[in-house]
Amino acid sequence: MSCEKYLIVCIELLWDCGVADEGCAALASALRSNPSHLRQLSLSGNKLGKSDVKLLSDLKDDPHCKLETLYYCECLFT
Repeated sequence: MSCEKYLIVCIELLWDCGVADEGCAALASALRSNPSHLRQLSLSGNKLGKSDVKLLSDLKDDPHCKLETLYYCECLFT
Protein backbone atom coordinates (compact mmCIF):
# COMPACT_ATOMS: atom_id res chain seq x y z
CA MET A 1 0.00 0.00 0.00
CA SER A 2 1.43 3.37 -0.95
CA CYS A 3 1.77 6.21 1.54
CA GLU A 4 -0.85 8.31 -0.26
CA LYS A 5 -3.48 5.57 -0.07
CA TYR A 6 -2.76 5.13 3.63
CA LEU A 7 -3.23 8.86 4.27
CA ILE A 8 -6.58 8.85 2.50
CA VAL A 9 -7.76 6.06 4.79
CA CYS A 10 -6.59 8.07 7.80
CA ILE A 11 -8.49 11.12 6.60
CA GLU A 12 -11.73 9.17 6.46
CA LEU A 13 -11.21 8.13 10.08
CA LEU A 14 -11.38 11.80 11.09
CA TRP A 15 -14.92 12.18 9.69
CA ASP A 16 -17.43 12.70 12.51
CA CYS A 17 -15.16 11.22 15.18
CA GLY A 18 -15.50 13.85 17.90
CA VAL A 19 -12.46 16.00 17.16
CA ALA A 20 -12.84 19.19 19.21
CA ASP A 21 -10.59 21.96 20.56
CA GLU A 22 -7.88 19.84 22.20
CA GLY A 23 -7.85 17.29 19.40
CA CYS A 24 -7.59 20.02 16.79
CA ALA A 25 -4.64 21.62 18.60
CA ALA A 26 -2.93 18.23 18.90
CA LEU A 27 -3.53 17.49 15.21
CA ALA A 28 -2.11 20.86 14.14
CA SER A 29 0.91 20.37 16.41
CA ALA A 30 1.55 16.89 15.02
CA LEU A 31 1.33 18.11 11.42
CA ARG A 32 3.75 20.96 12.19
CA SER A 33 6.30 18.85 14.03
CA ASN A 34 6.15 15.84 11.71
CA PRO A 35 5.42 17.12 8.19
CA SER A 36 3.68 14.62 5.96
CA HIS A 37 2.50 14.44 2.38
CA LEU A 38 -1.07 15.07 3.53
CA ARG A 39 -2.62 17.46 1.01
CA GLN A 40 -6.33 17.27 1.90
CA LEU A 41 -7.89 17.01 5.33
CA SER A 42 -11.58 16.41 5.97
CA LEU A 43 -12.90 17.14 9.46
CA SER A 44 -16.59 17.40 8.55
CA GLY A 45 -18.97 16.27 11.25
CA ASN A 46 -16.67 17.32 14.09
CA LYS A 47 -17.35 20.15 16.52
CA LEU A 48 -14.73 22.70 15.58
CA GLY A 49 -14.93 26.40 16.30
CA LYS A 50 -13.67 29.19 14.08
CA SER A 51 -10.37 29.29 15.95
CA ASP A 52 -9.90 25.54 15.37
CA VAL A 53 -10.51 25.88 11.64
CA LYS A 54 -8.13 28.87 11.51
CA LEU A 55 -5.45 26.91 13.37
CA LEU A 56 -5.61 24.16 10.77
CA SER A 57 -6.00 26.57 7.85
CA ASP A 58 -2.80 28.32 8.92
CA LEU A 59 -0.94 25.08 8.23
CA LYS A 60 -1.32 25.86 4.53
CA ASP A 61 1.16 28.72 5.03
CA ASP A 62 3.74 26.51 6.76
CA PRO A 63 6.49 25.71 4.21
CA HIS A 64 7.07 22.29 5.81
CA CYS A 65 3.42 21.24 5.67
CA LYS A 66 1.88 20.17 2.35
CA LEU A 67 -1.75 20.73 3.38
CA GLU A 68 -3.58 22.45 0.52
CA THR A 69 -7.27 21.91 1.24
CA LEU A 70 -9.29 21.70 4.44
CA TYR A 71 -12.84 20.37 4.23
CA TYR A 72 -15.23 21.08 7.09
CA CYS A 73 -19.00 20.77 7.49
CA GLU A 74 -19.99 20.61 3.84
CA CYS A 75 -17.82 23.69 3.23
CA LEU A 76 -14.52 23.83 1.40
CA PHE A 77 -11.74 26.05 2.72
CA THR A 78 -8.86 26.52 0.29
